Amino acid sequence: MAALRSRLNNGLLRFWIYHAAGIENRYIHSIFKDGEIFSKKIYPSKQSSSLILNQSCANHITLTSHSYSQTPEHDKKSIDKLHVSPHSLVEKDLSSLTDEIRQEFSTASKELCEVVEYYFDGQGKAFRPMVVLLMSHACNKHINLFNPQIIKSQKRISVIAEMIHTASLVHDDVIDAADTRRGKTSVNLVWGQRKSILAGDFILSVASMALARIRNEQIVTILSQVIEDLVRGEFMQLGSKENENERFSHYLRKTFKKTASLLANSCKAVAVLANCEEDVTDIAYQYGRNIGIAFQLIDDLLDFTSCDKILGKPTAADLKLGLATAPVLFAAQQYPQLNSLIMRRFSRSGDVETARHLVAKSEGVEQTKLLAIQHGKEAIRQINQLDKSDEQQALINIVNMVLNRSK
Repeated sequence: MAALRSRLNNGLLRFWIYHAAGIENRYIHSIFKDGEIFSKKIYPSKQSSSLILNQSCANHITLTSHSYSQTPEHDKKSIDKLHVSPHSLVEKDLSSLTDEIRQEFSTASKELCEVVEYYFDGQGKAFRPMVVLLMSHACNKHINLFNPQIIKSQKRISVIAEMIHTASLVHDDVIDAADTRRGKTSVNLVWGQRKSILAGDFILSVASMALARIRNEQIVTILSQVIEDLVRGEFMQLGSKENENERFSHYLRKTFKKTASLLANSCKAVAVLANCEEDVTDIAYQYGRNIGIAFQLIDDLLDFTSCDKILGKPTAADLKLGLATAPVLFAAQQYPQLNSLIMRRFSRSGDVETARHLVAKSEGVEQTKLLAIQHGKEAIRQINQLDKSDEQQALINIVNMVLNRSK
């Protein structure tokens, strides 16, 4: 009976993986759009499932615009494209990002400024503004647009996106009672919970004012959805699903709302500002959605594989907060005893250590990497529909940066 249960669990595990990867026999691809599940037929992968599974265990994965396998032989031109630096293409805009954000806070009192500017120290990755700026240029080149006023508004979206993201970090640190963020003492420990909550609220209010100044009702609606999703996603994270079969879909919907919605809707917003056709705005949205989910999957993976010093925050933090992320959910398919720990949110003495041990024994980390790779593939498939440009190639290269990051 135990052997049969193990085979059934492993079969279910692989079904979930192949279902998400779009490589099962019926070619059904699970897509999360606007946080909801729907299915559509896609072309079957040219690779075997075993090859994809083996690739998930590789130390370095490289996806290209020509194939979804590890790096093949390329001519010199293709190799040069693979080395297009995403940051260098928008470096000028990114270099002024912090100053522009601080300028938005110029009317605040001195103490309030100190709190809200604490995480705007130029030490962050500026990942979201970089993606949004590159998407702006890629869309503009796709439709041969050069309108200084539109480009200026698109840049404002990148600033607003970073402000919304940072406000969410402030609120997250309060909710999680965090000690550190980006290698330094968290804002809630420096100024306390009350001032930190108000600081996060203030950042969101200033971002909303900046959004209103763009004077585009559709853009206001798109980015307001992000703020709603952030709150809904946080509520989903605070809850849990008793039904084991619902946990993974719950986790992915939560991941979309908390992480991917900001990228998806910000990318969509800059395409809308450029007056792109609906198919192009959907490409931008789907790229942002998939790169956002891949980013969070890798983040959850690093919580088990990295160390505090590299990550800039404590590892196993999610388990200590009672959260079951992808590596744990995959591991639970192989080790059902994890389900009782998940239900009680790892609250008993020894639960965290037991969960870490079982995840390490399982394929949870490898399967999480595989799922991230599949979302990376979909992001590349989407952006490949835009005309070739340095920025379009940079967006492809960003996928590899996300999949191979160590912090």
